Amino acid sequence: MDLIAHISQQFEDSANAKITAVDVMAAPIAAAIEAMTQALMNGGKILACGNGGSAADCQHFAAELIGRFERERPELAALALTTDTSALTAIANDYAFEQVFAKQVRGLGLAGDVLLAISTSGNSGNVMAAIEAAHERDMRVVALTGKGGGKIGAMLRDGDVHLCVPHDRTARIQEVHILTIHCICDGIDCLLLGADA
Repeated sequence: MDLIAHISQQFEDSANAKITAVDVMAAPIAAAIEAMTQALMNGGKILACGNGGSAADCQHFAAELIGRFERERPELAALALTTDTSALTAIANDYAFEQVFAKQVRGLGLAGDVLLAISTSGNSGNVMAAIEAAHERDMRVVALTGKGGGKIGAMLRDGDVHLCVPHDRTARIQEVHILTIHCICDGIDCLLLGADA
């Protein structure tokens, strides 16, 4: 096996996935940026949930807002619902794993907040339950999915934003997800601070 050629193909496939996605995703990403910025400017917060690699993306996203992305600015209210092991394990043990995010959304989420719900398949049961909880709290949802959006795509409401990567391979979807997260962080900074000269 020619490892160099195989690696080169991975890079090319990743680049192509991003180039293909931009036409479909640029406008929804802009809508997500506007929704999140509005929530933050009104004193709200962004809660983020997802499983596996998507859980790591939630933490990455929250860290970029609480700390900084590329420019200095005041801290922004964001929380990854994937990091409190006591809450996660207690909820999973006492109720069901499907409720690990939903119960946190009900406890922490307020009207005007935004839920960033990440699922590469669009079919993660605990992320779907979190979306239902967010809707109960009159929160907007920004759903970051792939593979056609799955069940999550069908449960979104008017005012929610669906960022669906037009790809079926999980690795490519995740690579576009992290680029999307960086676009959101940069866009929020641009709206709050002005375009970087």
